[in-house]
Amino acid sequence: MTDTTPASSSPPRVDVAVIGGSGLYSLFAPGTATSHVVATPYGPTSSEVSIGELGGKRVAFLTRHGKGHSVPPHRIDFRANVWALASLGARAVVSSSAVGGVSPEYPPGTMVVTDQFIDRTWGRPDTFYDVEGSVQHLVAADPFDPVLRAAAVAALEAQGEPFAPTGTCVVIQGPRFSTRAESLWFRAAGAHTINMTMYPEVPLTLELGMGAVNISFVTDSDAGISPEEGTDDDAVSHQLVMDRLAAAQPRIVAAIESIVAGLPSDYEPRELIPADAVAAVLARPVLSRRTAL
Repeated sequence: MTDTTPASSSPPRVDVAVIGGSGLYSLFAPGTATSHVVATPYGPTSSEVSIGELGGKRVAFLTRHGKGHSVPPHRIDFRANVWALASLGARAVVSSSAVGGVSPEYPPGTMVVTDQFIDRTWGRPDTFYDVEGSVQHLVAADPFDPVLRAAAVAALEAQGEPFAPTGTCVVIQGPRFSTRAESLWFRAAGAHTINMTMYPEVPLTLELGMGAVNISFVTDSDAGISPEEGTDDDAVSHQLVMDRLAAAQPRIVAAIESIVAGLPSDYEPRELIPADAVAAVLARPVLSRRTAL
């Protein structure tokens, strides 16, 4: 059953955008949202954009991997996804992610309000400012907006969720999972969780003048558990990840709704890129779906 109906007009402006990670392919109650194709300068988005009401706000929802997990992490057009959401007027992006726990302090079943990431990807288009004369240098010391993170922490506390209020995520290229040596190396480098999509999605969000907050759900213990720390019952596999996400989906959706409801109505994102530079990117001509293909 779909949660949207086809739209007959241009998409309305929104307050907040939600990007759904693995396993989260719908957000709204059936029949309560409209579905829109949003053309971008970078080609088609991973999925159509659903727009509806959530937590008392008008929300745009896009599923990162496409319906049915059809787009692998290294093939996601992050620029198209982020540009589409910014073009609808979103000031804040709430993203959900499935992550592995490379630290025993972040066991499966834990939600994490991520505050830092380590990029280990390669070859992904990761900026909107790569046209001659448009260069901008994003200040990314604290990539996740502190106001949005505080709202997320308060929402999860009120909901009674087991969660970690901070966490560093190492972002790998994918689609393969880590070797045991890599997983232990990431832990030694200070990572708590591991993921394949947080980069470049987060910095691209900031480049277009939106604030970012991420809620991660720990599905597994990656490949880094050594014998003295326990068994490999929680070692990562695609099936384990999807099964645990399916079981946790009501918790994840409830957490997102609670966070959206708790976002300040007067929230204004940090200006990390000059507003005129952002406006110039959003004014770029869009490509039709046929041209993009």
